[in-house]
Amino acid sequence: MAQYTSGKKKKKSKSTQHPKSGLFWKIFGALWGVAILYFFMLSMGWLGFMPSFEELENPRSNQATEVISADGEILGFIGLENRSNVAYSDLSPNLVNALIATEDVRFYKHAGIDARSLGRVFFKTLLGRHSSSGGGSTITQQLAKNLFPREHKSKIGVAHSKFKEWVVAVKLEHHYSKEEIIAMYFNTVDFGSNAFGIKTAAKTFFDKAPADLTVSEAAVLVGLLKAPTSYSPILHPDRSLQRRNTVLYQMNHYDYLTDEEYAQYSSEPIDMKHYTPQSHNDGLATYLREYLRTYMKDWCKHHRNSEGNHYDVYKDGLRIYTTIDSRMQRYAEEAVRKHLSEEIQPAFNKELANRNGNPFVNLSKEQENKYLTQAMKNSDRWRNMKAAGYKDSEIEKSFHEKTEMRVFAWRDKNHPRDFRDTIMTPWDSLLHYKKFLNAGLMSVEPGTGYVKAYVGGINYRYFKYDNVMSHRQVGSTFKPFVYTMALQDLGMFPCTQVPNSEVCFDTGHDTWCPKNSSHERENEMVTLKWALAHSINWVSAYLMKQGSPEQVITIARKMGVKSPIDPVPAISVGTPEITVYEMAGAMATFANKGEYVEPIFVTRIEDNKGTVLERFVPERNEAIDEQIAYMMIHLMRGVVQSGTGTRLNYKYKLNEYSTAIAGKTGTTQNNSDCWFVGITPKLATAVWTGGELRSIHFRNMTYGQGAAMALPIFGYYMRSIYADSKIGFYRGEFELPSKPLQTELDCSLFQQEIEAEQGMQWDDNWW
Repeated sequence: MAQYTSGKKKKKSKSTQHPKSGLFWKIFGALWGVAILYFFMLSMGWLGFMPSFEELENPRSNQATEVISADGEILGFIGLENRSNVAYSDLSPNLVNALIATEDVRFYKHAGIDARSLGRVFFKTLLGRHSSSGGGSTITQQLAKNLFPREHKSKIGVAHSKFKEWVVAVKLEHHYSKEEIIAMYFNTVDFGSNAFGIKTAAKTFFDKAPADLTVSEAAVLVGLLKAPTSYSPILHPDRSLQRRNTVLYQMNHYDYLTDEEYAQYSSEPIDMKHYTPQSHNDGLATYLREYLRTYMKDWCKHHRNSEGNHYDVYKDGLRIYTTIDSRMQRYAEEAVRKHLSEEIQPAFNKELANRNGNPFVNLSKEQENKYLTQAMKNSDRWRNMKAAGYKDSEIEKSFHEKTEMRVFAWRDKNHPRDFRDTIMTPWDSLLHYKKFLNAGLMSVEPGTGYVKAYVGGINYRYFKYDNVMSHRQVGSTFKPFVYTMALQDLGMFPCTQVPNSEVCFDTGHDTWCPKNSSHERENEMVTLKWALAHSINWVSAYLMKQGSPEQVITIARKMGVKSPIDPVPAISVGTPEITVYEMAGAMATFANKGEYVEPIFVTRIEDNKGTVLERFVPERNEAIDEQIAYMMIHLMRGVVQSGTGTRLNYKYKLNEYSTAIAGKTGTTQNNSDCWFVGITPKLATAVWTGGELRSIHFRNMTYGQGAAMALPIFGYYMRSIYADSKIGFYRGEFELPSKPLQTELDCSLFQQEIEAEQGMQWDDNWW
């Protein structure tokens, strides 16, 4: 009985334990099975989007088109996001160390998911509710999230997306090396300040390439990843400093920095003097970048990628290699800013004060209101309110209501932005912008046609109109075309003497007689060289009468001028409206021995992998004989040596660097448009200055002439170029023609011979 009872108890004990134990393992196995099935279905894309093998191999992000200078500097970006990719070899080790120490110290030990970190999150963060214990996402998981953003916002949806990121992270680890994952991560993150990816961030915050970042700079950028706005060194410098030091502490804690290095770097301030936001409105060559943006939109319509789709200038990460020299571009922009902000605009403001602040000259109130009304309807405020459904009357009413606004204003050169915050009516702001004088500058390399500098205006953010491509009356800068006709078609020479007497033309309706700007040597015989140096209108008219307007226009066309020109005698004094672009290209012809080379801005376009999609070569044509070109250079050197351009030497001291400088000033009627074209053996530059409208100008010739308004910009610009030893700008002479000249260029010797024959005594001082 005892044995039976004992056996029964043993049997009962066995029957009460096994079912519970078995159930547990069944449930456990079922859960694992469900989990495996769930992750399998996730990986197959049956539970929502999952990137394919091809998408993992070629993950797409909105890569902006890079605009790159001839000397390798990024001028700016064209895109929805200022983002361009770099390789791991382009990264500073400081960046990599800072990232790993801060975000994922076990990065090299896991395969996409860090079980230890997940355990810490589960026990400390979820159960222990210690928010300071950190997250469990690895760098690879964060990359997965950046490449393939979460689709759900609910708690369940977020969990589902989180699990999907685990799967993607494992796949990424399978397809890419650790170094490639690091590079991809840095290429996808947002650093704030419109800087997407490390390449743009390094440029924006420190004006450096990623490879050149210091320990402190790398720590600042890695610190931004936690919260780009909250830890911005621009918006919140104290928080940024604290966050940077946290990153440095992590680097020290995990032996990437010694105690001494940590103490040194954590005591340094954050230097933001090179902060340069990379927006469409800011940075170098903004007007050129806008020109290229428009050009590239059309280019993309006619070019397809390997998949048969049209390229997208905003997303495909194209690379535009320009002809611009970033150093010369910077000097050009600085020259425009210096002259306009420090000299010309203050003088104009003083004159405006005596004109009751009215920038318009000789306009009726009706005409003024017409211009301002047109400006109102072209404004962003009008367009935005119109798009929002407001009536015209409602919009007009809003333009007369005071509001807070930020307007353009010249500030000290050390101030980060040229603006001021104020309260005024939008209508008054329209008049405010009409009071600023503006400028346009373009430099082209004669032998190649490469445009080396392009300044379309004083500030692209506030003045969108491009003064390089706009048509402006050229004044006396057109006279070199007239003198070229005289040398080429009339058989004259630089020392040929012509009468400086009044010339009139019968136009069919009336008689037109141009006037001289001075009475110097009127009714005397003068050489062509003297006449051009002093910009004598009577001599230009005389030459035109010996030839014809059609002959001059033919020469201008061969030298690249495509703007409409009426064949009338008045073109001899500069009535045509021509662009800065055309004038720079035409003047370069003289330095290039008579060969016109079409100015170009781009040498090649590449895709985001470096494959060349198109190369660009300028068109060329023989415009004038090389001897004629050399004689014209000689004539225009006289402008700088002893004529209207002499201040280049006595004020701007360019002769201390080189004497091989030719030029021509230009001023139109009422001082509306002021020009200077300057030519050196390796660079031809055209400069225009004036108001937005021709009715906006100085009333006096003290400032309202090309020698005072435009020439100084060329002076400051070239002085900076010559002084920069890194540029090594050419200081030698203009190249001689291949055959000896058939005339004497020294007009003093020429004149002495004539007077000796006539038995006259020569006065050396007449020149």
